Order: sequence, then structure tokens, then C-alpha cells
Amino acid sequence: MHSIVRDPRTRIPLALGLTAFVACAKGENASTDSATAKAADTAAAAAPALFASAGATDSMKTPESVRYDADLDAYFVSNINGNPSQKDGNGFIARVDAANTSAMTRVVQGGKGGVTLNAPKGMAIVGDTLWVADIDAVRAFNKRTGAAIATVDLRPMKAEFLNDVVVGPDGAIYITDSGIRFDAQGGMTHPGQDQIFKISGRKPTVAFKSDSALKAPNGIAWDGSNGRFILGPFNDKVVSAWKDGDSTVTVVGTGPGGYDGVEVLRDGRILVTSWADSSVHVIANGTFRKVIGNVEGPADIGVDTKRNVVALPRFNAGRVEYFTITP
Repeated sequence: MHSIVRDPRTRIPLALGLTAFVACAKGENASTDSATAKAADTAAAAAPALFASAGATDSMKTPESVRYDADLDAYFVSNINGNPSQKDGNGFIARVDAANTSAMTRVVQGGKGGVTLNAPKGMAIVGDTLWVADIDAVRAFNKRTGAAIATVDLRPMKAEFLNDVVVGPDGAIYITDSGIRFDAQGGMTHPGQDQIFKISGRKPTVAFKSDSALKAPNGIAWDGSNGRFILGPFNDKVVSAWKDGDSTVTVVGTGPGGYDGVEVLRDGRILVTSWADSSVHVIANGTFRKVIGNVEGPADIGVDTKRNVVALPRFNAGRVEYFTITP
């Protein structure tokens, strides 16, 4: 989530705009020797190209997360539709046709058909079940009909701000808790624990709890090739890795900070969004490279594995933008 935090107990505006400062150097000093110039040219040629725009879907209401489903060839988009901590009952999940991103329907709507949905954020899909983080509960819906299936209440385990959701290799659901809270005026505090929950057979447990290691954990993704979870903390510059059962994290790479969405690509590269510099970065071998810039409020991304496209929810802009992933 969604406004830069330097002291996790500091109150700040809900939709604080983050300004991107991009330093660009053009030309070369005439005294630069040819070897240095050649090295610079080689590095530039090796750098991946910026991801090209591939359209957008408007009419979203505080979109927080996108999850692509290959089975339906569709994106699911969670819409908070208001305050991220407010139990107002008006959250919804939109389904967007990946082949025609102008086609959108509300498949899950808070307050309709017996559905409770307040401020939905991260999502994961297991078969026909769509799992959704909703403040202090995780809710399950039929992805085809939108019918409510189950609610796992994490209030007894002191959940404060459930954020991203991923399916682990064991079929369990893992959920980050950023520990933050927004008041009615949009001020943010950090009264909760930084932790990761695990739901197995609808039974929740705390998989890992550590303010010092997790630092307002936001994005989480499974890295199958390396048998680990990738974590994007909002209150740190380090993207980290964690394995279930471990009591610490390891460093994957250091970048701008303020992370939100995390995805692991098939080739092993990691995509991560940053509110700190309004961007999306690729991490390869521990090195960050900006591939999408000038996207204020970049939330939890999803990847269309059929078309090799990343879907980027723009939290404050009320839209999802699509970009073609390049090598």
C-alpha cells in the first residue's frame, strides 16, 4: 500500500502523490576516452527496452490489485472504492476480458447477493475459487459466478491490514499484513504487527511475524525456480526472499523502496512496483532496472502469461494500464 512511510508511526495523507525524479544525462564530455565511451555504449545496448503501452481499462474505483486467470483468459481487479481501512461494504471485483480490455463486468459486488466485501486488495486463484484479502478477513468467491464461498476471519489473530495474497507450493494461501491503518480523514498509522498469515484447509496460522524483518510487507509472490517467496516491503528499499519456516529474510536486491506489487516471470526476472519513484522495475541478478516510469500510484500488478503483458492498477487514477513485457 500506498503512501510512502519513513517512520511507520507517522500519519500521512491517504492519496499522497509521489513525485518521480528522473535524472537523465545526455551527451558525453569531449575528454571521455574511447574505452569508457565504448563501455557505456555496450551497457546501453544490453539494457532492456522500456515496456510499451498496450492500452488501458478505465472506470475503476481505487483499484488495488490485478490477478490474471489463464483458465478464463481474464483479469480480476480488486476495487477498494474508498478508504482502504473502512468497512463500508462497497468494495467490488471487476473481471476484464484479456483479449478485449474494454469489456468489464463486476463479478463480485459488496452488498449484493449476500456478499460482504469492504476494501478488497490482493487476490489468488485456486481452481474456481478466488481468494481476496479484505482488511482483517480473507474471503473466497466462485470466480465464475461471484457467489460467496467462505470467510476466514483473522481478527482473533490481530490482523490489521491484509494486503497481498499468493498460493504456495503446498496449496496453502499466504497473506501479508502491512500492519497499517487509515482513519476517516485519510491519516495513516502503523498500530499492527508486520506478519504473514497462512491458510491451509481454511485454518489460519501465523507463518512469520517480525517488524524488523518484514517492514510493512506488501507484495508477495512465489518463486518456484528457487523455492522461495519474494517480498516487496513498503517501508524498506530491500526486496527480500523468505521460505516458510524461516525466521529471517534474505536480500534479493536494493532499489527505490515503497514497494507494492511483485511478480516472478517465467525467465526468473522479478517485476516490482515502486511508489517511491512511480515506476515498475525489473530485478535480474539483484540489479534493478526501471521498465515503466511516470505511473503515479502503481499498485499490485498481474501478468497475462498468454500475451506476455503486465497489468498495472493505478490506485489514484482509477484505471488499469497494460504494458508489453520485453526481454
